[in-house]
Amino acid sequence: MEAFLSEFLLAYGTEWLNLIVRWLHLITGIAWIGASFYFVWLDNNIRPPKPGSELAKKGVSGELWAVHGGGFYNPQKYLVAPQELPEELHWFKWEAYWTWISGFSLLFIVYYFNASAMMIDKSVADLTSWQAIGIGLGTLIAGWTFYDLLCRSPLGKREGWMGIIMFGFIVAVAFILSKWLSGRAAYIHVGAMIGTMMVGNVLMLIIPGQRKLVEAMQAGKSPDPIHGQKAKQRSVHNNYFTLPVLFIMISNHYAMTYSNTYNWLVLAGIIAAGVLIRHFFNLRHKGITNWAYPTAGVVLLLTVAIAIAPKPPVKMLAVEGATVADFAKVQAVINQRCISCHSAQPSQPGFAAAPAGIMLHTPELIHQNAAKMYQQSVVLKAMPIANLTQITDDERALIGAWYEAGAK
Repeated sequence: MEAFLSEFLLAYGTEWLNLIVRWLHLITGIAWIGASFYFVWLDNNIRPPKPGSELAKKGVSGELWAVHGGGFYNPQKYLVAPQELPEELHWFKWEAYWTWISGFSLLFIVYYFNASAMMIDKSVADLTSWQAIGIGLGTLIAGWTFYDLLCRSPLGKREGWMGIIMFGFIVAVAFILSKWLSGRAAYIHVGAMIGTMMVGNVLMLIIPGQRKLVEAMQAGKSPDPIHGQKAKQRSVHNNYFTLPVLFIMISNHYAMTYSNTYNWLVLAGIIAAGVLIRHFFNLRHKGITNWAYPTAGVVLLLTVAIAIAPKPPVKMLAVEGATVADFAKVQAVINQRCISCHSAQPSQPGFAAAPAGIMLHTPELIHQNAAKMYQQSVVLKAMPIANLTQITDDERALIGAWYEAGAK
């Protein structure tokens, strides 16, 4: 009893830690992405001052007038740097750092602390927890290394080719991970890899480049514009990475994507759609409206949705063991395969509360959640998570037959 209580308290404490860190991740992510979107918009909307004007003489390359929150704003961008360094200078960095720190913490709390349940699918690969964690961490390191070397190579100056190569690399990583980890873990590690690239850009290129500009001014030297150009390139890359990362952040709620046999290809289509839509807005900020990009993005999303749509359910009453789809048999399967997680007090290690609040430990709750159970366990076969409890196809068929007969 004491061991059970200790395990329960640990699971409950972990659940609260998950909540707080996830909340922090969301807040800091909004701050980082909001700043990224704003500055890309600002860069695309500033207008050069009139030749010979005071602003032009000061070295201002562009300015913008805006009204917001009851006040007028006049941001100005210098071609390299102002003639004198201001006393106060705001650095946009901690939004990025804390987004990554909180996201990496979530990887440990949700996935690494419970790798056997959240990362391993025995039908995909029979791994140990440490092997799965090693693959996950290795993905982050390999992803940043490949991306950074590519940026520094001659191809780094050819944005079009670099974008194509990076897309191919990300899809290849998704494919490889789908052959080693559960679909859900594969998706989240692709997102974590892209997020690591993004924060690596801030930590290793953008902020150091800005520091060199400031240090040159403090030393009375003329700043080298190359540092600003490199930082700008990485900042634009981060802007295009944003929509794919945001989708992956919420993908764990949509088993229809990561549980698909070709989940890596599904992810490729959604990432491509996000990049196309982001490109449309970036062009529009420059005064160029090309509806081909969002149209292609929407068509891609519709194609993915149609391609992964589950086939119309086939009546399962003829399946052996399901000729009489009575509730007693269905409840016996649920008791054996489902309620270790989906009950008021889960017995599955790592779970302090039923996932998504769906509980199945009483007849009333089973009937109440019948449609969701049918969708997740019979149609999508996404539950149990990584088939932890080894539910069989015949047992899924039994649940399907019972539901199709009216779930009485």
